[in-house]
Amino acid sequence: MKASTLLKSKPIRVILPIIFWTAVWWAAAAAVSAELLLPTPYAVIKCFFELIVTTDFWSTTALTIIRIFCGAALGALLGVILSVITCNVSLADVILSPAIRVIRTVPVASFIILVLLWVKKGFVPALISGLMVMPIMWESVSAGIKGCDKKLLEAARAYGMSAPRTLQYVYLPAVKPHLISGVCSSVGLAWKSGVAAEVLCLPKSAVGTEIYYSKIYLETPSLFAWTITVILCSLLIEKLLLVLFRGKTGGDG
Repeated sequence: MKASTLLKSKPIRVILPIIFWTAVWWAAAAAVSAELLLPTPYAVIKCFFELIVTTDFWSTTALTIIRIFCGAALGALLGVILSVITCNVSLADVILSPAIRVIRTVPVASFIILVLLWVKKGFVPALISGLMVMPIMWESVSAGIKGCDKKLLEAARAYGMSAPRTLQYVYLPAVKPHLISGVCSSVGLAWKSGVAAEVLCLPKSAVGTEIYYSKIYLETPSLFAWTITVILCSLLIEKLLLVLFRGKTGGDG
């Protein structure tokens, strides 16, 4: 097998970067020779496996997943609703579109601090996740609605097709790819912003809270281990969503 062909295989494209960057990490840790600044991969993996055998780890991770998922789901729903409104009502588009774009451009940390003044800290991660997801979903679904085939819409009106059937057979096929893209794009952002909110507001039983205390108590391997947890959860949920969407798409066919 040629080297170029081998490098294109999926297992190699996953395993090779892991081996390379782990080696770089190990070399850097050996050069620094101070676990407080940069622990070795072995120290971090050891700490990670010590964490995952505890019930506190799973309950803390589960609560973070629930907070962020609920906030992201509500943000996605709000984004879809707003996209329908702004695409069909010109006045709503003029009034709401600038505000939605501002939400997307404001730094996450600023939002976290502002929201922390208005709501209880336990609700901040969910609210922040929703605020970060909403503009992405609004933009994605709006693009799908605006890109809907005008000739199909004219045909639907000409044949007297009802609104639900027009939605099902004209709008949904046009919007679905944009909807899937928006969901996949917003998953990582929801996680990063949600955990950042936990780090700043310190709710009880939260991954972000554990990250903060690991930093305060100078437990660097624990800090890395909780960060790996965030990455793995984000990747896992993204993969699950892709499988879910692909399954539905295949079922539709």
